[in-house]
Amino acid sequence: MSIRDIIKNRILVLDGAMGTMIQSYGLTEDDFRGQRFADSNVEMKGNNDMLNITRPDVILDIHRRYLRAGADIISTNTFSSQRISEADYQLEDVSREMAYEGARLARQAADEFSTPDRPRFVAGSVGPTNKTCSMSPDVSDPAKRDVTYDEMYAAYEEQIDGLIDGGVDILLIETIFDTLNAKAATDAALTTMRKKGKQLPIMLSVTISDLAGRTLSGQTLDAFMASVASYPIFSIGLNCSFKTK
Repeated sequence: MSIRDIIKNRILVLDGAMGTMIQSYGLTEDDFRGQRFADSNVEMKGNNDMLNITRPDVILDIHRRYLRAGADIISTNTFSSQRISEADYQLEDVSREMAYEGARLARQAADEFSTPDRPRFVAGSVGPTNKTCSMSPDVSDPAKRDVTYDEMYAAYEEQIDGLIDGGVDILLIETIFDTLNAKAATDAALTTMRKKGKQLPIMLSVTISDLAGRTLSGQTLDAFMASVASYPIFSIGLNCSFKTK
């Protein structure tokens, strides 16, 4: 039974945060590097996605804990598994592998807990990158950009290709603070699925930066919804960015 059929009859539970769970394991720089990246001249601690390669046991354990707690959908540990973010660690050429391995690990855990009556699903996490297509990094030069749409699109296309090959059921474009970034990810998802003959649901998760209910790039939620209305989106939600007084 597909997720599109199941969602018509009951609520599906998505797992929780990955980053804070990883922090609870008290991993060291050596854990992040492993043997493969032991000689790197860049500090690796904090690059959670590389743990898909160097400490897969930790990532599998986190997935299993969420599944035991009742999650129907688990998110891959691939929030930054694309070239733009991994450039900070000089690991651009490893980003697709991180995406693939993250999907593979989540698929393994989901299959362990799936039953005919209650299948478990894997959502491929696609984060916003550490760049923005819509905003200038220089207040004195409003037209300046750190990244182009085409660069963003290409990075997402490579990541999503790895996620699909790794076995995800869903594509989760999350922590959206810039709608143009999200459009690049959605366009890349649709193109990659078409090339591979796949039709996976696309979930969007927006982050709100203030009590006025706007994204970091200044859009209201109504404006965001209008911006993505032409896409075949499975769900739109908000992440844990709210602040209250």
